[in-house]
Amino acid sequence: MSYQLGKDIHANMNYFNQLFKVDKSFDILCRTFQTGGRLACLYFINGFVDDTSLQRMLLKLETEIEEFPKNAKEYAEINISYIEIDILKEEKAILKYLFSGISLIFIDGFDEVIAIDARTYPARGVEEPEKDKVLRGSRDGFVETIVYNTALIRRRIRSNDLVMKLMEVGESSKTDVVVTYMDGRIDEKLLNRIISKLENLKIDSLSMNQESLAESLYRGSWFNPFPKYKYSERPDTTAACILEGSIVILVDNSPASMIIPSSLFDIIEGTDDYYFPPITGTYLRLSRMLISLIALILTPTFLLFMDNPQWIPKGFEFIIVRDPMNLPLIWQFMILELAIDGLKLAAVNTPSMLSTPLSVVAAVIIGDFTVSSGWFNSEAMLYMAFVVLANYTQVSFELGYALKFLRMIMLILTAIFGIWGYGVGIILVIVCVSFNKTVSGRSYLYPLIPFNAKNLLRRFFRVTLPNSKNQRV
Repeated sequence: MSYQLGKDIHANMNYFNQLFKVDKSFDILCRTFQTGGRLACLYFINGFVDDTSLQRMLLKLETEIEEFPKNAKEYAEINISYIEIDILKEEKAILKYLFSGISLIFIDGFDEVIAIDARTYPARGVEEPEKDKVLRGSRDGFVETIVYNTALIRRRIRSNDLVMKLMEVGESSKTDVVVTYMDGRIDEKLLNRIISKLENLKIDSLSMNQESLAESLYRGSWFNPFPKYKYSERPDTTAACILEGSIVILVDNSPASMIIPSSLFDIIEGTDDYYFPPITGTYLRLSRMLISLIALILTPTFLLFMDNPQWIPKGFEFIIVRDPMNLPLIWQFMILELAIDGLKLAAVNTPSMLSTPLSVVAAVIIGDFTVSSGWFNSEAMLYMAFVVLANYTQVSFELGYALKFLRMIMLILTAIFGIWGYGVGIILVIVCVSFNKTVSGRSYLYPLIPFNAKNLLRRFFRVTLPNSKNQRV
């Protein structure tokens, strides 16, 4: 049974000191003071409150009060000037408010608690995301504080139809999750299903933020490598998706939004497509699609031609490897695929001051030595270099690794079964894309499947700015 608050502050303090583990946790503080001749205590978490504002409030509360109010609500209205104030009686609510960073005041003679929202969360500046940069447009980005992120969206959508539903997920973490959408523009069935899943989600914590939430929301077959969600660290992109009828989920401590539903065409879109005139945006979009497709099939196609040089079209004989191959091409490509990921991991964990010299070492010394020593042929290095650069033409990490896994499977099948393996690899790619579904259960290739000519043309050609009132299907 939960504790019933009484009017004796000593009994209340004895219970909540043990419940909050004040004597064990250095950052949970309890400060006693006198207000109007009565004993009062203030509970707060160090690092979550604005010290200056709290000190000013305590100075005011410690002054003499001629006629003491009858209850906590009347006391708060007269003596506390903060805008956000709640009166609490339930133990569960008291726990939730304190560990959310809200300060609590217990006063002798009151069987209620005054909750004061004087929070200030540690947060970095809203600088442009490192991965999702644009040539033109806004330079702000989401941060790890959910209140800041919702404000960045509100700044762009000043409409009463914008709904931000706050929920709590995780039995231990009690992480704040916000479901954001435009009322009247979304799929109501999908919205109700997502909210129902979030409310009934049995999970201890969202330790990996949105990835933990994504795997809990969608427990389907994860062997298909293509991503189910679109992630964005840009508030302008997120606001545009909301206006188009998407549902956006924000998770506290995560600097990214999760956009639902998302098809392949949604994920491959880039922000620069809309910050440039239609002809330039169309060129950028088509270039990105073409480069991603070439990156998928380039090395398997080259391997197939090297195994069957008689199939090389006339005039392209220069692609034939002339130098001796000490290592079969399939092993060269597979080793390079793994080595590239090793270089990526090394770059992530390298201190910024050493990144430039180590990049020179990796690119010049290692690259030149591997070719001159006979480990790799220069053609294999060239094509893998193109593949690496092509992966950075689109912003989605998940889509880049999906293409990488399928490319490696195509390489293995082509090396073992030749033209038949190459054909099976192409069919496998088509099957993975065609039979994939969005979270809403619709086709991953919409508007290609089911076919919608008008929407399909808009996916390829950026003719005019999108009409925000058209609901995204």
